[in-house]
Amino acid sequence: MIRTTATGLLFVLLVGAPMPAAALGPDQLAVIVNTADPYSVEVGEYYARRRRIPRANVVPITLPAGQAAISREDFEAGKAQLDARVPATVQALALAWTTPFRVACLSITAAFAFGFDPAFCAEGCRPTRPSPYFDSPSRAPFRELGMRPAMLLAGQSVALAKTMIDRGVVSDSTFPTGTAYLLSTSDRARNARAAGYAQVDAARLRVRVERIDADELRDRSDVLFYFTGLAAVAGLETLRFQPGAIADHLTSVGGVLTGHDQMSALRWLEAGATASYGTVVEPCNFRSKFPRPAVVIGRYTHGETLIEAYWKSVASPGQGVFVGEPLAAPFRARAH
Repeated sequence: MIRTTATGLLFVLLVGAPMPAAALGPDQLAVIVNTADPYSVEVGEYYARRRRIPRANVVPITLPAGQAAISREDFEAGKAQLDARVPATVQALALAWTTPFRVACLSITAAFAFGFDPAFCAEGCRPTRPSPYFDSPSRAPFRELGMRPAMLLAGQSVALAKTMIDRGVVSDSTFPTGTAYLLSTSDRARNARAAGYAQVDAARLRVRVERIDADELRDRSDVLFYFTGLAAVAGLETLRFQPGAIADHLTSVGGVLTGHDQMSALRWLEAGATASYGTVVEPCNFRSKFPRPAVVIGRYTHGETLIEAYWKSVASPGQGVFVGEPLAAPFRARAH
């Protein structure tokens, strides 16, 4: 329900800002396939074809299938298989499954990125270890920082996952003219990020930015970014997301992708977004544990891939899971 209708608009064209010298490409991404999960096998092979991932970069491992969470021991057995097979040139990972999305106290994307490190966990309302990749200029995170950002190729079905992948692929180099919607909601605890929206206003961006005091957004056809804070977000069926769009909601367990009464991050993908994020265990409302809009919008619109821009926007990602199409790059010029 809309609380107020106060709206702020900002439309700034990027003038003379540098484009990245390079961004991640298919040769630097590995697709990790869980051989125990038919979804993973089909989606992983599809993604490798669509993104022309080198065959050596498609790495089979075995993890327990059909479980929301797995143990540290099961994870480390699968991670050892990956480490033994993945080319050293690989800088990032696409995990071709929906479940598992949690490893004990960690998100599975954090566990694959950093290895199982309890410092990225927390019991109760405590900070967790910061990521060296946060707002970093790094173009080669494994070589330079010893970590590989990871993203789940997740979906409620194989068909939905393939549709999400296709959106990412077709978004490349389209330079869309969509809008970034930043909502301040009536949920005081989950509205924590709104205090940082002024950083977006101060940034030099190439997209229209609209700040709205409301609990939902409806009837917009140009959604490129959508950031809000609620346990569940209404009105998604009335929106049209641009290919390559990023959207998420700050809440306790949006990264619990299946089987919870709070809205899953997968709902954003079903509605048409190309990537989302949510936490898998109670993070409390630390802003550092959620994407920072100014960072992800700025880096994405400067030409970084989705996985780079999104991962770099979270200061402490240990409890959060990234879902979507990693190599989407709407604002990167095509190579000639």
